[in-house]
Amino acid sequence: MYLALFGIAVILTAVAVVSAVTDSAQRVVRQELQASGEVYGQIWASRSAQLRQGAAILAHDYGFREAVATNDEATVRSALDNLRARQGVDGALIMGVDGYATASGLGVDDGALDTLYNGLGSGDVDAGVLAIGDQSYQVVAAPVMAPVLIGWVVFIERLDAAQMQTLERLSAIPLSATLSRGGALTEGPALVDGPEGRTMRLERALPSFDTDAPATLVLSYPLKRALKPYDTLFLALAVIALIGVLGVASGAWMLARSVTRPISDLDQAVHRIQEGDYAEAAVDSNDEIGRLASSFNAMVGDLRDREARLTHMALHDQETGLPNRLALEREIARAGSWVILIGVDRFGVVRNAIGYDSMAVVLAALGQRIAAELSGAQVARIGPALGVSVEAATAEEALAIATDLIEKVQAPVRIEGATVDVTLTAGVAPRDAAKAELASPIDRAAIAVDQARADHRSVALFDRSAYGDPSGNLSLISELMSALARGEVSLAYQPKFDFRADRINGVEALMRWSHPERGFVSPDLFIGMAEETGHIRPLTEWAVRRAIDDQIALAEAGHDLAMSVNISGRLLSDESFADFALEEARRAVGGLCFEITETAVMSNPETALRIVERFSEAGIRVSLDDYGSGLSSLAYLKQIRADELKIDKAFIMGLDQSSRDALLVKSTIDLAHGLGLRIVAEGVETETALVLLRGMGCDMAQGYFIGRPMPLAALTEMLQPAAKTAPTRRPRTAA
Repeated sequence: MYLALFGIAVILTAVAVVSAVTDSAQRVVRQELQASGEVYGQIWASRSAQLRQGAAILAHDYGFREAVATNDEATVRSALDNLRARQGVDGALIMGVDGYATASGLGVDDGALDTLYNGLGSGDVDAGVLAIGDQSYQVVAAPVMAPVLIGWVVFIERLDAAQMQTLERLSAIPLSATLSRGGALTEGPALVDGPEGRTMRLERALPSFDTDAPATLVLSYPLKRALKPYDTLFLALAVIALIGVLGVASGAWMLARSVTRPISDLDQAVHRIQEGDYAEAAVDSNDEIGRLASSFNAMVGDLRDREARLTHMALHDQETGLPNRLALEREIARAGSWVILIGVDRFGVVRNAIGYDSMAVVLAALGQRIAAELSGAQVARIGPALGVSVEAATAEEALAIATDLIEKVQAPVRIEGATVDVTLTAGVAPRDAAKAELASPIDRAAIAVDQARADHRSVALFDRSAYGDPSGNLSLISELMSALARGEVSLAYQPKFDFRADRINGVEALMRWSHPERGFVSPDLFIGMAEETGHIRPLTEWAVRRAIDDQIALAEAGHDLAMSVNISGRLLSDESFADFALEEARRAVGGLCFEITETAVMSNPETALRIVERFSEAGIRVSLDDYGSGLSSLAYLKQIRADELKIDKAFIMGLDQSSRDALLVKSTIDLAHGLGLRIVAEGVETETALVLLRGMGCDMAQGYFIGRPMPLAALTEMLQPAAKTAPTRRPRTAA
């Protein structure tokens, strides 16, 4: 840590120094470039003035003007040669206003002459840079007046490397000076990438005869050269930093040897305790750290003993001292392929008779007997039972072991001179099971004990098929709500035959669910669970809407049928559901009947009877379903404002075989008629039953002989004119 902090400080210091030096060097270079640019500007102006003065002298000479005016080329050339020599320029020429030019000392191409002529003719420039071929020149011109403008005297001086070197020598730093033509001009000094890395560059515009390719003086100086004098300083800083890092590293190492390493050992010992390894810290010193280590080691010993006691308590039953469920689960995971759970029959009765303490002694004694029979196997207490893990090749072998244990273990147990008789029942379950079964083999063995007692056997193997799938049913309701949205739930319609009209004039809507994985799900299963979990209302609302929609579709197809929908008794105390049902009933295009059970009003009779009254007043028929299947009460028949009574199929299916059933059915029909109720017989599956019911005066019949529950399309096909008459044999219907 100290080394890292020192390293960070050194790095920050180095960054600060380098940044300060770099900024200072950049500032110096920037100032020098600006100064050199000003110097060159003054040199340029001075030289231009000198050349302009010489050209003006020649331009004002009377003889020269006369020679120019008379096109005396010999005189003009002689004067130009003489003046060029005196001025020390590279070239001179006389250019007339007609574009004709006479040159001396330097050949000028046509392109350069055109550029020069255009610049002089515009009057905007009389001194500037002119490109002749690939070379740049400083050009100064003076007008020749006679008395009007007849031409110009032009002096030309080469702008070459030698002149740039002269400028470089005038600077305090070894900068580089070049002349460029064309391109955008950058204002002020700027950092750019150059051949030698980052370079400070200054561009200064020069007068130019070519406006399309203006001349620019470029002064540049690489920062690498500016920073070179500081290399010694940077090296010294690096050496100082290295010496400092080595010194701090040595000091940190010595400090760690004396202080931090023992603390680190204590820290590692703490981490080992977290992992369950109660190792002591090996610190040999007589200072404060040594005393701390000694106290820590004493604490570790106490923790080790305390955890051992806690572990024993966590893995053992406090009443009997036997291992508990957690210990048995660990043993099952470690060894054994079968679990045997031995339960004490009438456990509560025996415990109440002898007391809790004595019952614990009985279980402990039974556990010792089982352990002795199984060569010291670990026997655990699981509530009112004892569990053990055994190794067996087959289920038959495991059952044989369990049977043998019961025979040898269930001898009477003596407690303080008294004898306690016990009867045992064993359940056997495999350690590994199918994914769909219960997760714990102990739970499966406990269920096997219950299955054995139910079958009056002393030993039973866990029966998966008899137990069912309660865990799978837990997700059934949430899947049902999703199935409604996905269209997996539908309504099937079972016809009702009217004896007096001698035709089918009504149907009962029955819920059907085709699960993509489970297949057909029984309505008894999912409707019962929907009632228990409070999801019956959305299911019923969906059924009411769909039934009325299908009734409208049947009416459009020419079939006027009364529609019956089953209403759960839990909804008869829900006023808001009644409001919904009455609102939906307005859409019905035929008779609408709500079927309820007579016990539906028992939980909240006042509200239920009021809601039934509202249904009746709105023209909705109310039918009492499954009459006779429960504790039928004449008092409820008197109170409920019903329109019809449905006799349970348990009486109808035995109608042609039992005179008692026939008598009960006949009495019920007479009773219903006496109360002004229509009677519907469920479960009509034979022609004989149909004939008997007609003779008894039954109003309507419903059952497989009339028609099985079928989809809307199959019902529509069945209701064609040929199928509306009374059935004389089993009709051909959809399954």
